[in-house]
Amino acid sequence: MKKHILIVGSGFSGMWAAVSAARLAEQENATDLQISVLAPAAELRVRPRFYEEQVSAFVAPLHDLFAELNIAFIPGSAENIDSSNKTVWYRDTHGSAVAATYDRLVLATGSQTRRPPIAGLADHAFDIDQLESAQVFEKHLDSLVSLPASAARNTVVVCGGGFTGIELATELPARLRARFGNNTDTKVIVVERGTVIGGRYSDALRSTIEAASNELGVEWRLNSEIDAIDASGVTLKNGERIAALTVVWTAGVQAHPLSEQIDGERDTQGRLKVNDSLQIPAHPAVYATGDMAHAKTDEVGNTALMTCQHAIQLGKFAGHNAAASLLNVEPYPYRQVNYVTCLDLGAWGAVYTEGWEQEVKSVRDEAKKIKIAITNELIYPPAADRAVAFAAADPLAKFV
Repeated sequence: MKKHILIVGSGFSGMWAAVSAARLAEQENATDLQISVLAPAAELRVRPRFYEEQVSAFVAPLHDLFAELNIAFIPGSAENIDSSNKTVWYRDTHGSAVAATYDRLVLATGSQTRRPPIAGLADHAFDIDQLESAQVFEKHLDSLVSLPASAARNTVVVCGGGFTGIELATELPARLRARFGNNTDTKVIVVERGTVIGGRYSDALRSTIEAASNELGVEWRLNSEIDAIDASGVTLKNGERIAALTVVWTAGVQAHPLSEQIDGERDTQGRLKVNDSLQIPAHPAVYATGDMAHAKTDEVGNTALMTCQHAIQLGKFAGHNAAASLLNVEPYPYRQVNYVTCLDLGAWGAVYTEGWEQEVKSVRDEAKKIKIAITNELIYPPAADRAVAFAAADPLAKFV
């Protein structure tokens, strides 16, 4: 009887976990190892690009890749994990509850935007967290053209000044001009509870973000929090009212709620704390990866962030180690010492940094070329070619 690795999720981490597991299975000539991916669709949604225009295009099909590597695809949405009986219950495309058993489980269901109980947030704020919600936001921007010009129509409030908020805010001036024309006064306002722009980043990176914001006309409301959101704008906790027909929530993410069904220690973002092999200590047959995993990247105290940069490598290690545990092969301890950031800053350009200290290495057009290379090529799935895919899936190969 074949041993079964079940990977839940087809995002960056899930996709690479499947390819990496298949790679080791071929190296070990393990014909009795079955690798399956359970997800709503056999596709990789390129989430880091959802702040851009034409978001529907940012989907990469995985059918051919999975077929080439003998990876089974199970269409459905996981709902319940029974770790005692090594079973995942999922809802199939017909709405029926179906059980899938496993010998090793890889949790790669990612993360989602955290939505606190703010008045009107659920009813009146958009987000670009998932493909569907980003599509709704794009259609909303298109619909504004048919409305009479007003300060509220021409204003977008971005709630949250993290990476997603910054990339969206700096992209929006061009997106609004494309709809309203160059002669229309528009406003993009970032509401950030921190006291400085990019407070979590290095001085050099913060200065670059501030310079780009100033040049693009992006305004910041620092040391501010949202009190309420309604159909015509937002009210801040300090009493300030901002009239806006468009409010986008980008403040904070948390691990997929499926993680709550596994006994284990979690961090403040709901990620499961894992050992060096990415196993959950209380359940060694279960591996967490990508945005589901709280994993140390090095020996000096850094941990993986909720970024595709870390998700890709986490996936490669998780898939390899899950297969290794069934094939009597030594696992690879997850390490990802190199860390870079490349932040898109709209028409201004971009900024590229290296190291956890975020040393700025390039800006503007030079950094924009790096950003385009990363988001348009590097993070996409490999070709449906066995040799190419397996070479790319080597956990020990340099990614950045």
